[in-house]
Amino acid sequence: MDSTHHHRTGPLDPGLPDLTGQVVLVTGASGGVGRGIALRFAAAGADVVAHYRAGGAAARALVQEIQEGGGRALALRADLSAEEECHRLVADAAGWRGRLTALVNNAGVQPVQELAGMALADWRAVADPNVHSVFACTQAAVPALRAAGGGTVTHIASIEADRPAPLHAHYCASKAAVVMHARSAALEYGPYGIRVNSVSPGLIDRPGLAEDWPEGVARWQRADPRGRLGRPENIGDACVFLASPMASWINGHDLVVDGGVSARPTW
Repeated sequence: MDSTHHHRTGPLDPGLPDLTGQVVLVTGASGGVGRGIALRFAAAGADVVAHYRAGGAAARALVQEIQEGGGRALALRADLSAEEECHRLVADAAGWRGRLTALVNNAGVQPVQELAGMALADWRAVADPNVHSVFACTQAAVPALRAAGGGTVTHIASIEADRPAPLHAHYCASKAAVVMHARSAALEYGPYGIRVNSVSPGLIDRPGLAEDWPEGVARWQRADPRGRLGRPENIGDACVFLASPMASWINGHDLVVDGGVSARPTW
């Protein structure tokens, strides 16, 4: 970070737990949800590594926004479909401040395609970035988290992990796998002082979503008890909570953040 930036102490937002001293790696930080997660960690006082694959300009703009707010941030590029890239990313992230205390596995894709006619390559184009990168980044992060005296890993899953939608079979299956990976990793990495959880968002708003998918947005608004879509910062707040001491006995849990839509009866 530029030496002209004075690093604050304590959270920027007093409503958040104090994560000063934490260093978090957020994958897929150039997208809407990832950006929201990174900004909330920065607002809680954490140093943020913003990973991107193609969105370099967006990631750099995010870093600049965090720095202008008095925080520390770094943008790093990696293609998480390659195992060695996952390990390099984590090593670079841990090397930046000399430690790593939290990983948020947010990077992923969500194409739409029916099962009939779907090639194995199409299936893998979702499974590889959504599941295998989570496995590889988590595995790579464990030694760094142990070296920091323990830490947290949070996967971004989806309410579609257990509520399938037409044309989303590959996505739904990948998110179900992510939830179960978190629960399995919680068992195996818990003795190392590492907590692993998942966050399952509902529909998160983005610019142009209502124009691109008016029917889907209208259906969601009817299903949400308060009639609104989620915002990226809602997911960020959940991730900050899980990475904080407030969640010290929460492990292997899937935290649903969907405004109450999952409470709707299915019949």
